[in-house]
Amino acid sequence: MVDQYAVIGNPVAHSKSPMIHEAFARQTRQDMTYERVLAPLDGFADTIRDLIAKGYKGVNVTVPFKFEAFALCDFHTEQAKSAGAVNTISFTANGIYGNNTDGDGLIRDITRNLDTAISGKRVLLLGAGGAAEGVFQPLLAECPGLLVVANRTLQKAENVVSKSHHESRQAKATTFEGLKNQQFDIVINATSTGLTDTALPVPDTVFAEGCLAYDMMYGRETPFMKQARNHGAQVVDGLGMLVEQAAEAFAYWRGIRPETQPVIAMVRAL
Repeated sequence: MVDQYAVIGNPVAHSKSPMIHEAFARQTRQDMTYERVLAPLDGFADTIRDLIAKGYKGVNVTVPFKFEAFALCDFHTEQAKSAGAVNTISFTANGIYGNNTDGDGLIRDITRNLDTAISGKRVLLLGAGGAAEGVFQPLLAECPGLLVVANRTLQKAENVVSKSHHESRQAKATTFEGLKNQQFDIVINATSTGLTDTALPVPDTVFAEGCLAYDMMYGRETPFMKQARNHGAQVVDGLGMLVEQAAEAFAYWRGIRPETQPVIAMVRAL
């Protein structure tokens, strides 16, 4: 049988993950399939059990199931433990293994593909959900001069910062309103507001001169991207991160890491 994989989310119809993993499979000559699976908002665990029963080897997990995925797994990588969220699952005879490749994907895209150093920079991370949890520790490990997590609810932002594995004075939590009069060199939108075209109540002044504004959303112009562009920022969507984290997941499953540059170019050209 051909090895079967999927991406699970709600919504999931927009996902480019099948195209990306199919390209990786051709490139590395792996015999596998990859599809989209829409899980009911109250039916993630049942969907996973159904896929296991059908013989699937693993899945990627997207909004809004990354915390549920963590709870469902029997074993976790260090990346998953740090994030408290899972975006890559492997089904084995010994149990369900959870990984999180979001952080590595984001760091590789910013530092390698975009040739932008994080070390010493003022970094703003918007949101405190699964996506933010997944990238907080990897961002902190890059030694920014300041890393601020901002969220509508202060408690959620503080929860992210409190999980720091480093004795870090540069990691702080705030509300969106608390960003007034602050400026950043890198601003990362880890919220899902782009899915609903909802604007974030973020002051225009957060974008410093030469700022990189990075939206983890891809395939659309989000209100965050428009706001950043209107205030002189270099604006990038999350396609590079998507491909890079997919490559990490692919390597986790198949034991071989594909080349990402040609796949990023292929998807970008569509």
